[in-house]
Amino acid sequence: MNAALLTAILSVPALALAQAPVTLPAVAVHSPRVANQTPGATFAMPVSALRFEPRVDIQPRNLAEGQADITLRGGIFENTGFQIGAVTVGDPQTGHYFAELPVAPMMLGAPEIVTGADLIFGATNATVGTIRQGWRPVRTTGFLSLGLGENRLRRGDLYQGYARSVNEQTQIGTDVSIAHSQSDGSVPFGEHRFDRINGRIQLIRGRAQTDLFAGYQAKFFGWPNLYTPFNSNETENLQTSLFVLNHRVTLEAGDFIEAGLYHRRNKDDYAFNRFAPVGPVHPFQHTTWVTGGAVTGRQTIGVLAFNYRAEHLVDELESTSLRFGRFNARRFTKLALVPEIAWGASAGGPTTARAGIAFDDTNRDPSAISPVLELVRVFPSGRLRRVHASFIETSQVATYTALNSSTTAGLFRGNPNLGRQTSRNLELGLGGQWAGWTGSAAVFFRRDRALVDWTFRRGVTARTANAVDIDVGGFELVAHRSWRTVDLTLGYTGLTKDADYRVATVDASFYALNYARHRFTAAVTARLGHGFELRLDNVARFQAPNLLRTIGGDEALSSAAGLAYRPRAWRGLEVAVQVENLWDTDFQDVPAVPAARRQTSFRLTYGW
Repeated sequence: MNAALLTAILSVPALALAQAPVTLPAVAVHSPRVANQTPGATFAMPVSALRFEPRVDIQPRNLAEGQADITLRGGIFENTGFQIGAVTVGDPQTGHYFAELPVAPMMLGAPEIVTGADLIFGATNATVGTIRQGWRPVRTTGFLSLGLGENRLRRGDLYQGYARSVNEQTQIGTDVSIAHSQSDGSVPFGEHRFDRINGRIQLIRGRAQTDLFAGYQAKFFGWPNLYTPFNSNETENLQTSLFVLNHRVTLEAGDFIEAGLYHRRNKDDYAFNRFAPVGPVHPFQHTTWVTGGAVTGRQTIGVLAFNYRAEHLVDELESTSLRFGRFNARRFTKLALVPEIAWGASAGGPTTARAGIAFDDTNRDPSAISPVLELVRVFPSGRLRRVHASFIETSQVATYTALNSSTTAGLFRGNPNLGRQTSRNLELGLGGQWAGWTGSAAVFFRRDRALVDWTFRRGVTARTANAVDIDVGGFELVAHRSWRTVDLTLGYTGLTKDADYRVATVDASFYALNYARHRFTAAVTARLGHGFELRLDNVARFQAPNLLRTIGGDEALSSAAGLAYRPRAWRGLEVAVQVENLWDTDFQDVPAVPAARRQTSFRLTYGW
């Protein structure tokens, strides 16, 4: 087995699903593990490809593209980080806005779910997992997509890329995207209006790719009980700007170096009661700025390979309500170094060992040193192809909503003394092929200490930020098989939790104890012939009981169905009908937050 192939096998994440290379049709594939590549109720955003990911549990308010909490392995919305290229793109105010990325999915590769030992190179200030996406090479291609649907839905999405070869080694490219969507919403006072514009310049020279990106996104949406369980019609008004410079060089034998710089501004104007008179100062208006840079890579020197990452972030908050904490600006530094060694390749199956540490520091909190250990065995043939065992410790600090909210008044009660959270994860996993199926599985045990959760107490009309110690046990399984006319991806996650809150009384948890004990996913793409294609995404869940969940019970089946037609006589054209929430379930993904109802839409897309 040559070194490049060995490195490629060992670089597969603990539970990544092996897939054949994806050929992009006129309508792009944003993730090979879901059937419906775009949502039915608005235009596609990076979060859209995660709605039915087997290993991702999304808890949406209104649309997933409106506001969605992204959770992995039973964590909460602030335990999952986002990486684009080399850099961590997050929000210091609250994890509710981590997925606010004003980037057209056509510019990004498929999302990679990073957990286990690989998390030491993942997003800064994330303890359970990272959603990582790279910059896709620009091609000379484009599309225009127009849609109409129930509830006066109107949407449009335009993308154009252009690439030109200067010589055999150099290519210059640029792409732009404009998107708009508006609707009255599937429930009263659940309307939305979304706009996005972004552009990129790209230079590819040999094995090096440089991307310069600028994007802006404006989102207004309403929803009853958007964040509070008090029967109020609430609204959110977000404006997000993002500027990124990223450079990646691919070296021999799987080595690489990637570096990036970015600046993000996020302005949030939240209204608890949309009908209340607005004075000169809005009661819940927040603006955050984050500037950061990172370098990450892998370098082989002799028999050792050194994996490394360094990142520095600076943030700042301006707020009309988050004024009760100790600070409103903070600096983060993360350093990680993990050497690895491989042996036994000449005898058949190679074995790789990795061991190292990460250093996390802020100017407001004590620093932390976190170890990582991993042992991987790869088998060149047979049903079993990969086995791994790993241990990793991670840490993070709280966001400003938890730190700077008033401790005695208001809808959200904070705690300025919340400290650094730690998480220790031990897991065993395997991957292989059997009877035409390709799949992987992992069993894990995680100990979260001082995790910041938002809790509810009877008689108190607010949610409160509290620290909790939780032990989480879990099992994950993902499997895929393709036939001549059908692609099928199946997923299962099972979780158990044992929680110990550090306060006298907690009657319910909005996040840490809002989890599925059993969650099943199934993505089906069926090629029916004569240009027709049926796409089905399904999630069945058996949720842990939560007294804040007032409607829908603890069991739910949610599906999205799409039927597309591509006429042979008109290459590049696709006509589609799509139904979101096919069974019209009223299950509350976030306790006390009403579910979006069934919605049918029609879409006409032409790609060139």
